[in-house]
Amino acid sequence: MDSKEESSADQEGERGLAYIWQAGCTCPAPERLPGWSAKTVLQAALGVNHGVLLSEGGEVYSFGKLPWRVGLEDTYISCPILEKILSGQHVIMVAAGSFHSGAVTEDGVVYMWGENSSGQCAVANQTSVPEPKPVSISDSETNHLLPIRILQLACGEEHTLALSLSREIWAWGSGCQLGLITNTFPVTKPQKVEYLAGRVVLQIACGDYHSLALVQCLPIQDVKPIPERCNHCSQLLITMTDKEDHVIISDSHCCPLGVVLTDSQSENHLFCSSLETLGVKSTISSQNEDCQKTVTEDQTLAVTDYDAASVFSNSDGQEDSGISCPGNLLVTDKTAVNQDPVNLSDHSLNDSGEKQSDPQPEQHSQQEDLIACLPTPSGPGTSALNSLVASCASAVGVRVAATYEAGALSLKKVMNFYGTVPGDTVSPSSGCSSGLDGLKDSREEQVKLESMQGKKSSSLVDIREEESEGVSRRLSLPGLLSQVSPRLLRKVGRAKMRTVALTPTYSGEADALLPSLRTEVWSWGKGKEGQLGHGDVLPRLQPLCVKSLDGKEVIQLSAGGHHSLALTAKSQVYSWGSNTFGQLGHLSSPTTVPRLAKVCSDNNIWNIAAGPDYSLFLIDGEDFQPSLYYSGREEKGKDDFSSEESCFKSPTLLLNCNKLGYISSMAAGGSNCLALADKNIMGYIASLHELASMERQFYSKLSAIKSQVLRPLLGLDNLGAASTVQLLQEMASKFSKLCYLIGQHGASLTSFLQGIKEAKNLAILKHSRLFLESYTEYCTSLTNFLVMGGFSLLAKPAVDFLSKNQTLLQDLSETNEEAYPLVEVLNALFFLPFRRLHNYARVLLKLATCFEVTSPEYQGLQDSSSCYEALAVHLSRKRKEAEYTLGFWKTFPGKMTDSLRKPERRLICESSNRALSLQHAGRFSVNWFILFNDALVHAQFSTHHIFSLSTLWVEPVSEESGNMNGLRVTTPEEQFILVSSTPQEKTKWLRAISQAVDQALKGTSDLPPYGGSGSIQRQEPPISRSAKYTFYKDPRLKDAVYDGRWLSGKPHGRGVLKWADGRMYSGMFRNGLEDGYATGEVYEGSFQDNMRHGHGLLRSGKLTSTSPSMFIGQWMMDKKTGYGVFDDITRGEKYMGMWQDDLCQGNGVVVTQFGLYYEGAFNNNKMMGSGVLLSEDDTVYEGEFSDNWTLNGKGTLTLPNGDTIEGTFSGEWGSGIKITGTYFKPTLYDHEKDRPKRLRKLGNLAVPADEKWKAVFDECWHQLGCEQAGQGDRWKAWDNIAVALTTNRRQHKDSPELLSRSHTQTLESLEFIPQHVGAFTLEKYDSIKKYLIKACDTPLHPLGKLVETLVAVYRMTYVGVGANRRLLQEAVREIKSYLKRIFQLVRFLFPDLPEEGSTIQFLVAETKGRRSFCSGRSDSRPDSPEPGYVVTSSGLLLPVLLPRLYPPLFMLYALDNEREEDVYWECVLRLNKQPDTALLSFLGVQTKFWPTTTSILGENKKVLPNTKDACFASAVECLQQISTTFTPADKLKVIQQTFEEISQNVLENLNEDFLWSMDDLFPVFLYVVLRARVRNLGSEVHLIEDLMDPFLQHGEQGIMFTTLKACYYQIQHEKLT
Repeated sequence: MDSKEESSADQEGERGLAYIWQAGCTCPAPERLPGWSAKTVLQAALGVNHGVLLSEGGEVYSFGKLPWRVGLEDTYISCPILEKILSGQHVIMVAAGSFHSGAVTEDGVVYMWGENSSGQCAVANQTSVPEPKPVSISDSETNHLLPIRILQLACGEEHTLALSLSREIWAWGSGCQLGLITNTFPVTKPQKVEYLAGRVVLQIACGDYHSLALVQCLPIQDVKPIPERCNHCSQLLITMTDKEDHVIISDSHCCPLGVVLTDSQSENHLFCSSLETLGVKSTISSQNEDCQKTVTEDQTLAVTDYDAASVFSNSDGQEDSGISCPGNLLVTDKTAVNQDPVNLSDHSLNDSGEKQSDPQPEQHSQQEDLIACLPTPSGPGTSALNSLVASCASAVGVRVAATYEAGALSLKKVMNFYGTVPGDTVSPSSGCSSGLDGLKDSREEQVKLESMQGKKSSSLVDIREEESEGVSRRLSLPGLLSQVSPRLLRKVGRAKMRTVALTPTYSGEADALLPSLRTEVWSWGKGKEGQLGHGDVLPRLQPLCVKSLDGKEVIQLSAGGHHSLALTAKSQVYSWGSNTFGQLGHLSSPTTVPRLAKVCSDNNIWNIAAGPDYSLFLIDGEDFQPSLYYSGREEKGKDDFSSEESCFKSPTLLLNCNKLGYISSMAAGGSNCLALADKNIMGYIASLHELASMERQFYSKLSAIKSQVLRPLLGLDNLGAASTVQLLQEMASKFSKLCYLIGQHGASLTSFLQGIKEAKNLAILKHSRLFLESYTEYCTSLTNFLVMGGFSLLAKPAVDFLSKNQTLLQDLSETNEEAYPLVEVLNALFFLPFRRLHNYARVLLKLATCFEVTSPEYQGLQDSSSCYEALAVHLSRKRKEAEYTLGFWKTFPGKMTDSLRKPERRLICESSNRALSLQHAGRFSVNWFILFNDALVHAQFSTHHIFSLSTLWVEPVSEESGNMNGLRVTTPEEQFILVSSTPQEKTKWLRAISQAVDQALKGTSDLPPYGGSGSIQRQEPPISRSAKYTFYKDPRLKDAVYDGRWLSGKPHGRGVLKWADGRMYSGMFRNGLEDGYATGEVYEGSFQDNMRHGHGLLRSGKLTSTSPSMFIGQWMMDKKTGYGVFDDITRGEKYMGMWQDDLCQGNGVVVTQFGLYYEGAFNNNKMMGSGVLLSEDDTVYEGEFSDNWTLNGKGTLTLPNGDTIEGTFSGEWGSGIKITGTYFKPTLYDHEKDRPKRLRKLGNLAVPADEKWKAVFDECWHQLGCEQAGQGDRWKAWDNIAVALTTNRRQHKDSPELLSRSHTQTLESLEFIPQHVGAFTLEKYDSIKKYLIKACDTPLHPLGKLVETLVAVYRMTYVGVGANRRLLQEAVREIKSYLKRIFQLVRFLFPDLPEEGSTIQFLVAETKGRRSFCSGRSDSRPDSPEPGYVVTSSGLLLPVLLPRLYPPLFMLYALDNEREEDVYWECVLRLNKQPDTALLSFLGVQTKFWPTTTSILGENKKVLPNTKDACFASAVECLQQISTTFTPADKLKVIQQTFEEISQNVLENLNEDFLWSMDDLFPVFLYVVLRARVRNLGSEVHLIEDLMDPFLQHGEQGIMFTTLKACYYQIQHEKLT
């Protein structure tokens, strides 16, 4: 064989060989298709008389009878012919209906051809389609133009289904098997099957007249609560049937017409009407005769197959949207129900049968009947329970009536329990949700009667069997209303525990990558042979879930002529429907519900195909070579005319097929069967079959352990201690998860064998991580359980249960020795799964040998094999470690065991053999050292100490010290030397401790180091590391927790230290001590030599309180010194002033929450010396003070009305003051002059603004490398900035959440310094401005840090108690001081920036003249006399600073202007009541300026006398923006724009150019100001006045601002008459 062929492990013509033979032959002779070249067949599909093949190149061939092909109407084509139209389309799937075919291309396009009399090819008005024709499928709801891409196709006799990429079903053709809400057939435009929209459909299958879908279960949270009654027929969902000696409670109502769309009312109406039409249609339409004939033909069957309960019972209500009406079977006469339920059921069925057999013309009356059947809502007060008891009571007569109440009570109990059994009442989706499949399995064990699986709408025959099932679906009560037996209730209650135990049986990730096992089967269409599986023979117009297959893990469906097959992950097949020829593979009846097919002794079926009246099963044979079994119609020889059809035989093995090679898939058609087989070259195919077969058997084994051992065990009432149960549950849930993964893998391999079989697509290779992790997790949970004592800890009931089943356990665990102890058997059983890893490795290696050594396939398989082998070795080492640890605990003294024994703790080594001792230990002391994987334990007589490995350092003692075999162990608070007996022991312990520490620091990695390089261990762990530690000895740090960097046993680097009382330090540490800048709950700020030094914030008081007292300001050697603000929450006072040695000393200001204001001198924390005191009502005292709020000495008292008293004062303010002095009553003339003068002096005795926050600015200068402000090397400063940015960025790299992407970009852009050469231009000024905005945006930049700190201190000063109107001027001065000092910093960094007030000349290009507003002259900018831009600190820095300081500042303005703003506002509200024209004339606006029309929402409207808020609307809107801006410059721009808007409006009206005079302009502007209704206009005006650039005052903006100010004062004094 040449290398190319060898590398692909394949030979031309040895894969996908198609063999065909006649169905029903007792000894078939499979033959190759005549004339078929050596092309590989990927897939085949058979119709009644034709077949379609898909070859490797994506080409499609047809053979057989092709009557739709022109020229070939009557010929039989035995040699397949190419469908040329599909050449080049690369088809990925083909499908065949009875007489039509379909194909799906790689792009998801569907092509159909063949018979089309029922529209099954989606072509209108054409009986057949000769050539493949594309079908357009698009969703009208989402997008007409976007075609829907298709994955799968299935064809029946008269219909076709397609499964889209978004997992929704599309249907076309004719009949109720489409599942569409329509009554017009044929459907030639593909329509979505709405009922399953939104669900994930995994596979579709079509029988002749029925459809099947495999649907993924809904996640648990999507399950809806169960309604009490059916949404449509108002029948109870739970019913009771009374027997002579007991009662059956049933929840098995099932509506025959399928399920409705949604449970919202509106759609119910819609559905009822559609039901009506559907019902009528089914009786009228000739197309659908079968759909309506079913009941008439099978009347007798219907009666026996439908039980009394089902007439007035209801299904679980589990379909998400409720249950639809049971069409003709609905009983409207309630009394009839009450009289005799059983007779009635027969009666109604006969009735309905008669009705349906009526001749067709009687349409009208039928319609009325159907309308009568439509739901009537039940009375609001009836609960399911009461109605149930009531109907039951009336059914059995007076005997019951007397004990009605008692009965209700006992039933209530039953119902309550009933409600708590999760598996019984949850919706379909839950059936397959993780924990619940547990419940399903337990049902399976409880009731070995497989026949009971499907009685959703049970038959009369079934009632006895139902009773035997007990808990699972209904409760059987002895005697009608006697108390329920406690045993039964206990049994019901127990189900709860079971479901808890095995919850996480699947993982979402695995579900996304591998086939899901959480599936449901849905069916619809004609059901007269029972092929729908709902326990009856009625047609279904919409999909309905086949309840009895819930939790059965169906992975493949196949639909025959009138029967259905479902293959499960456990390699079993359920079959239902027509069994005339034994095609179901079993003899159980009724066949209207799924039953297990009995194909061969060990059920290991892995592929199925259903033909018209037979079934094919593919089974693992000897040596993993598949065998083909056949069940169904058998052709007689020519001479045998004895009977029409042959009798049933059990499935037979078609022997000849074994000679074909390894069969991978088969197709069943009319009279022919076809199989695709592969030749086993170099063992490649055999190895794949071995892998798949072993995996499926392995899954069956795991499932058996889960259902026969784990689930019953966890269902026991008393398992032992809570901790044991928790570990056991953890182990069981990980086992369950592994089991589910293996099941998925088995299913994935089954579908893999039916495909192209490329080794690289094996899940075990592609998703190896899933397998490795699941095995590792399971091993960890199992060894944890083992270490804590394992199965020997279980309580007596559990041990009894296990002992009773010892033989079962021995069989499952494959230990056959008699004398094996129970615990050993259990350990063997639960460690069994790890053997599978060796098998994976072996098979993968076998597969690898089929490829060239150099090929990537060989490499991938080889690597994967060694991976699984390495994991197997690693996990067996883990088992040994666990057993070693368990052995150690058994010998260890009891008391200590309890405190030290943890599930995840493993022993590494211990010194009981005296190999290690403590240096300088006493003669009689006992020192025992035990090394675990997470701690070193030093045990003495009765005490022990645990040293965590993450904060343990070990090193050999140097030999010079004379100690040859010593090891020095360092921990944060201890250091000791261990002496070993020999050098070998020393090396052993040093290596063991180092490796354990290293492993503990890496995080306990359970996974082995995959690949060769990773297995090299580090020789020793790092000296510097990150770890968490709680101090227990150190008096200063006792009980404090440190989390951060360490160096040789000491905190070193960045870290956080938290004390038990809530104190915290976060920052840098050096050799165990706090160092540098830090933030914390208690103190945030600068440290130097472990003392607070520099600027800092201290919170004190009760840490739990939301607002403790706070100090922010300057510190020196741990003392408050310099300027600082102290907020004393408890006394409601705030001090802003100078400090010395923690005392208020020097000038300062105090404000209180009661509005008192003091400024003046302080001495030793007291107001002492001269000062000024103002109270809320403007009473002012200026003079001497001797203590807080205590007047003492000369002074002047000014009363609010201007009267003054001069003299000597003594006493505390507010509690009576003695005065000796003179009283002055000012004359009328000096009153005005005097009062403002007194208040104007405020601030003289406060700390000058430039003296405040010096430490903050000094710190910034220091960061730039300057000793004093403005003295230093500029380039050194830039270097320092760059260093600060990069180190900060590096520190934040560890915690990326602190840095957003934009922040990172800002930092990167700050690393470029704006360079300037040549004359300073406006462009350069802008680049500096941009740099400053970015720098101030990040606290990592020194300027940004400065701004951030200033904002913090400003807010700290002026909020809360500090929001006092007297502080306004102080606050404004402080901002101006910030500007001045930051500007100095900026000019230091950018020396070519001109000084304050200089002008930057415009370039000639920039001086494009702009028309001045009030005068005709043209100039470049109105702001300055000569063309140019004035540089000011406020222009440059206010935009950065003011927005952040705006809230507290504006608050002060609002408080200061409160009185006058109230007057202004009252006037605004009054004047705004007038319409526009009235207000304009009131304000004296000249009529020529009045707008005549206004534009409202784009259309011009005339201004009428009653028009309001329409004139000058754009100007009004513009002025309102003033409140949304921060800086004076921005506010002035808004005013300027307002003027321009006014001008624009007037110009439009006048249609001529004109110039404003102030007399004309003022009234118009006044109108706009009034209409703008700016609430705090006074504050806005004063803020602009205080902070605007002085050079603007005489420019155009200055004039405009003066106009606004004039308007504000004018409005206050406006006469309202």
